[in-house]
Amino acid sequence: MRNKRKLLIEQLDQKLQPFSESRKVLVPERGWINTIRTTLNMTLAQLGTKLNITRQGVKRIEESEANGTITLNSLKDVANAMDLKLVYALVPTNGTINDLIQMKAEKLAQKIVLRTNQNMKLEDQGIADEKIAEIIKELADEIKREMRKSLWD
Repeated sequence: MRNKRKLLIEQLDQKLQPFSESRKVLVPERGWINTIRTTLNMTLAQLGTKLNITRQGVKRIEESEANGTITLNSLKDVANAMDLKLVYALVPTNGTINDLIQMKAEKLAQKIVLRTNQNMKLEDQGIADEKIAEIIKELADEIKREMRKSLWD
């Protein structure tokens, strides 16, 4: 089961790899539709004709994209009308899916170990800092291997 999970993570990272540069892309303030339409010197009415809606309808679509309320279907329709392709992905903010899992596992392990160590200190049985770091690393590796659901709490 662990090997299967590891393989799935590797395959997902491979699928998302082409999107890794997307972190550098800044979304235009007025949105992609408006930016591309105006760059192509296309009017609201022209795009509206392609979409079978009014120029006011196109304006609403551009505004909904700019404020983040547009639907994927609307984006796809506009892209098709402009002879473009909608590209959609969810990518980790930093690094890969594997890196994300590692970071979450380390954070959870640190929380567990430090909480346990605090209780042990109260009983005058605390562990040295070097040993704590080693235990955190071992527990993080175990959590990652097991892909505990608590990783996402």
